[in-house]
Amino acid sequence: MLEYADIRGLIPHAHPMLLVDRVVEWQPYDRIVTVKSVTGSEPCYKGLAPGAPHRAFAYPPSLLMESWGQGAAILWMRRVRDKEGERTGAAPILAAARNMRFHREVFPGDTLRHVVRIDQYSGSSVIMSGESYVGDDQVAEIGYAIAVLRPSEELTWGAA
Repeated sequence: MLEYADIRGLIPHAHPMLLVDRVVEWQPYDRIVTVKSVTGSEPCYKGLAPGAPHRAFAYPPSLLMESWGQGAAILWMRRVRDKEGERTGAAPILAAARNMRFHREVFPGDTLRHVVRIDQYSGSSVIMSGESYVGDDQVAEIGYAIAVLRPSEELTWGAA
């Protein structure tokens, strides 16, 4: 479907904060399934001492949510670019999320599969919901998330 290079062309994230490896399913404008492989070389594990316990390698829920949100951004930006052309001059920003539940921890060696559905479009905002899985096990659910488009020139990218 979409590989890493294609993804980099749709959202402004770059290594090490690009947290989507591949798009494996895409229903235009409605649903996307993305994957992210969690590895022991993730920046969030930098500084863990040798002999750190297994639990120390739990993938942070904030990064799991960020990875899910990047899948949502890919789905939405595909729609925006299909309608408005390659240069939209806008970037997606997650504004709020509610009814998030994390069911179990994720560790290096796990492959996250994020399912994102767009429930409603409204001008320059969108309402989404979805889940994240490792294998058949649901590890997280997002009941409601809203994102907005903002002009890129209003945003500062990179270090200040």
